[in-house]
Amino acid sequence: MDLFSSSLSRSEEPLAARMRPRTLDEYVGQEHILGKGRLLRRAIQADQLSSVILYGPPGTGKTTLARVIANTTESHFSTLNAVLSGVKELRTEIEDAKRRREMYGMRTILFVDEVHRWNKSQQDALLPWVENGTFILIGATTENPYFEVNAALVSRSRIFQLKKLSDSDLMHIAHDAIQDKERGYGKYSVVFEDGALEHLVSVAAGDARSLLNAIELAVETTPDSFPPPEGSEIYISKETAEESIQRRAVLYDKEGDYHFDVISAFIKSLRGSDTDAALYWLARMVAAGEDPRFIFRRMIILAAEDVGMADPMAVSVAVADAEAFDRIGLPEGRFHLAHAAIYLSTCPKSNSSLGFFDALSDVEKEKAEEVPNHLRDPSRDSKGFGHGEGYMYPHSYKDHWVAQQYLPTGLQGKVYYKPSGMGYEKRIRDEVMLRREAQLEAVTEDVYKENLTFSPGDRKREKWIERAMSGRAEVLLELTKRLYSAIDILRSDNVLVLNASHGLLLWPLMKLNPEGLSVASVCSKSDKEVIDHFSSSLEEILRPMVIVSDAYSVFDKLEEGLLFRVISGRNVLSRLSEDSNILPRIRERLEKDGMIALIQAIPVLSSRLSSFAPESIRGKLEEAEKIIYSSSDPLVSWGKKELEEAVRNVFPEATVEYSENIETRHLYPESLRGFYKGSYSISGLSEDEFVSAFSDRDVKWSNTVALIRSGFAEEKSGGRGEDWAMVNDLVH
Repeated sequence: MDLFSSSLSRSEEPLAARMRPRTLDEYVGQEHILGKGRLLRRAIQADQLSSVILYGPPGTGKTTLARVIANTTESHFSTLNAVLSGVKELRTEIEDAKRRREMYGMRTILFVDEVHRWNKSQQDALLPWVENGTFILIGATTENPYFEVNAALVSRSRIFQLKKLSDSDLMHIAHDAIQDKERGYGKYSVVFEDGALEHLVSVAAGDARSLLNAIELAVETTPDSFPPPEGSEIYISKETAEESIQRRAVLYDKEGDYHFDVISAFIKSLRGSDTDAALYWLARMVAAGEDPRFIFRRMIILAAEDVGMADPMAVSVAVADAEAFDRIGLPEGRFHLAHAAIYLSTCPKSNSSLGFFDALSDVEKEKAEEVPNHLRDPSRDSKGFGHGEGYMYPHSYKDHWVAQQYLPTGLQGKVYYKPSGMGYEKRIRDEVMLRREAQLEAVTEDVYKENLTFSPGDRKREKWIERAMSGRAEVLLELTKRLYSAIDILRSDNVLVLNASHGLLLWPLMKLNPEGLSVASVCSKSDKEVIDHFSSSLEEILRPMVIVSDAYSVFDKLEEGLLFRVISGRNVLSRLSEDSNILPRIRERLEKDGMIALIQAIPVLSSRLSSFAPESIRGKLEEAEKIIYSSSDPLVSWGKKELEEAVRNVFPEATVEYSENIETRHLYPESLRGFYKGSYSISGLSEDEFVSAFSDRDVKWSNTVALIRSGFAEEKSGGRGEDWAMVNDLVH
């Protein structure tokens, strides 16, 4: 069965069918999944589509998108409608697909419209053929696939949610229909009274099919007979427009998405401590006849999950109100619904109970750890195996507590419970943390002995130790956290990282934009290999695009018109007088509300070797440094003032924040010889004298970096405090 074929001639088809886009370029709307650089667009263009489920309200373009894919792919494209077809028709498609695969090596894409209409057994019949690659499934549904589609099918498919079209999208579609001479009404002069077309767009509420049906009805019923002579004027009044489209009431369907959307809004209002919003959504549910027991069930869950230890009484209050409702019933029981909602929304919040699921994850992923001997039950094997020996009974000690090992040996130091600073937990947090530190002190040195040993003479290990001891990695992570502290991007946004090196600035952004495009420029093939290695576990279509290029030239290698929500990078302005030309190129590639996030080291403000030199040679080094830092070398001939002028010439709204970081640096002979050959040979010292004056010393080395940002939320609205915690999780 072919959903895209029709026994009607082209001119007899409804306007909505005639105006269906045939290519991606004709497709209007859904930029979050089909805009330039977006994952689904790339997959369609590359003909590398994997199984997908298109989920969205009627009229948002699900079937139209399937038609576009059919016109684009070189695979065989088959279609079924779940309302009209069953297992019999599916079996026919399976046999045909198997034959094409065996005889011609051709893939088959199967489009199933309204896939949620198939029952579980029908969906189960499709599953093995999707799993073994006989079919690539494209399912279309107006219902939430996580509730209405077989979980096994969902797990093997990528979900793309299509949103209601914007008014500007609908206006674009309307003008196309009015002006298209081949498929629309371009042969006539269709004129709308002021406000008439806007009314159609507004009432269509994001549904392109509803809009086109209304335009068709208005245009074809206005003349005395249709079609009129070519060139005739067809005037659509407001009254005609109002008659051509009917406003549809949004009903509360206890079995559909709206049911789940309203309870979701209610729970999120409680979690967000907005009492007014919580009472509003509660009233919506009660007025619609929602089962109060369902509402109480969700509130009792929230009392433990989101209030938790910040108010341990929250569960008791929610359960007491639920029991009171069971005794009293409606209508008076509404007081108990409201009482529980008000109490929970005004409670302090903590989700520290989620620590249990971290522990559960460790249990499921790792081998079962042995119970420490002193914690074992002594009642059965204390004589033969010494079970329980060494256990210290807490009640025998001061404050009924003693530090000893409770976790399995391999998990010592693991933290699951992270008390918040809210409510009751705020009072107990310091004590919990103090006892945890003491607990770790109780662990014997033998537990970590193996982890602290290394083979002497292992240079790679020495380099690792050097970096670890210097704290350099921690400094970079902290800088990354601060740089992205107010980042605000969607899952579908595009990001570009310049001088990405090994990906420190790239990975946090990629966690936030799984459906967008991530591009990284790197300076060497080896850097590219590192990023490719770490991303190799991802599907090919999800991996970042890594380009070996200097930061300036990478823009010439990008697709024309490709814009980015965030452009980040590290040390792209190191030779300021030369590199500042990159800033206009960055601006050109930013979206209208795009953000820049750059980390830039300022060499002239870093420590100088003369600060650590013995008195006998310090004067000679200071003379050498005067020459070095007064030269025209673009690496050291600029400072804060020059940097800020260069940035604000292109990004007037940018903020520049400075950070001075101190790290422990060991002065190895090899590093010192590099210093000498690079600049210090002018000091009048021999290389050996220079090296011997510093060699094998630890010094506190200072570096100053600038954090350059523009377009961030904190600059527009004063910042978002929760972002600090979010980014901290990302970089760690």
